[in-house]
Amino acid sequence: MNPSNAPAPSATLPVAPAANPFDVVKVGIVSISDRASSGQYVDQGLPALQNWLTRALKNPLQFEPRLIPDEQAMIQTALIELVDAGCALVLTTGGTGPAPRDVTPEATLAVAHKVMPGFGEQMRQVSLKFVPTAILSRQVAVIRGQTLIINLPGQPKAIAETLEGLKDADGKQLVDGIFAAVPYCIDLIGGPYLEADATVCKAFRPKAAIRKY
Repeated sequence: MNPSNAPAPSATLPVAPAANPFDVVKVGIVSISDRASSGQYVDQGLPALQNWLTRALKNPLQFEPRLIPDEQAMIQTALIELVDAGCALVLTTGGTGPAPRDVTPEATLAVAHKVMPGFGEQMRQVSLKFVPTAILSRQVAVIRGQTLIINLPGQPKAIAETLEGLKDADGKQLVDGIFAAVPYCIDLIGGPYLEADATVCKAFRPKAAIRKY
């Protein structure tokens, strides 16, 4: 037999990874800081938000990042642009204290169609477990169209604490973080189905609202 006509030896073909069954989610992340936006120091807010969301959600994520100064008009414009761009969720960090330049809550409320006060209330309850100055925080959450917008604290550690809540040394949840309610809230306003990783943050939905994959 001519060797050139011999059949090729069998080979094990690589197995293509299974397609991600979860909805693609576009998320706006906004870091608000005069100094970081002017280059006086390296922003830590955007990496903290992106890292946490990537760990916490099983969905493919498309991030829309913004780094802007503490200017109310600019914050409002950024929030509206992110909603119009199709973001289901917009998270902001920074600018929620009592200082004169802290105007993130005012900008957020100015673009709101509905106010969701429970998120801010729970964030302060979580943060009070760590620092007494949590009562100075003024974070708010609102709905604009089909987008949930939430103000978060400015420090990466506090961002994770308010989103995840408080756990004991064995990982048992002692105080729920706010993200436990985010996926179902987005369901209710007509957004994509967010599938949380329970090892990071267990989301709550009524049984009738849980999808099976």
